[in-house]
Amino acid sequence: MKPKIRPIAIGVFRQADKIFVFEGYDSVKDEVFYRPVGGGVEFGEHSRQALVREMQEEFAADIAKLRHLATLENIFTNDGQPGHEIVFIYEAEFVDRAMVEQAVIMGQEDDGSLFRAVWKPLTDFHNDGPPLYPDGLLELLTMEESQQP
Repeated sequence: MKPKIRPIAIGVFRQADKIFVFEGYDSVKDEVFYRPVGGGVEFGEHSRQALVREMQEEFAADIAKLRHLATLENIFTNDGQPGHEIVFIYEAEFVDRAMVEQAVIMGQEDDGSLFRAVWKPLTDFHNDGPPLYPDGLLELLTMEESQQP
């Protein structure tokens, strides 16, 4: 099958100096990495709707105050497989404040598999910290932080 470009929508959820991220592992690179939570945009669905749907499906969580931050193109290799994504990045908030009080939250994929999401300080990704994907996101969020009063 011919590889395809995958459109995804991710949410940047903040709690003080931390962001909510999926914790992944690339077995080929032997690398733990992080990415804000979200998922694929389905045909006929706006990226904003996709993020709302994904948060409901994966965490049974409602979100609000969505604001489009940027769109990035991400070409990468994960577990030895090439990938190409168009990433719609939204800032958002959880409606249920209990989501920000849990250090670790387990999410569930469509296939029933579980994944770990954590609140992680943005500073953890600077210098030689673990990678934050997609490429360019850390710079975007750092720039956003520096522009806030």
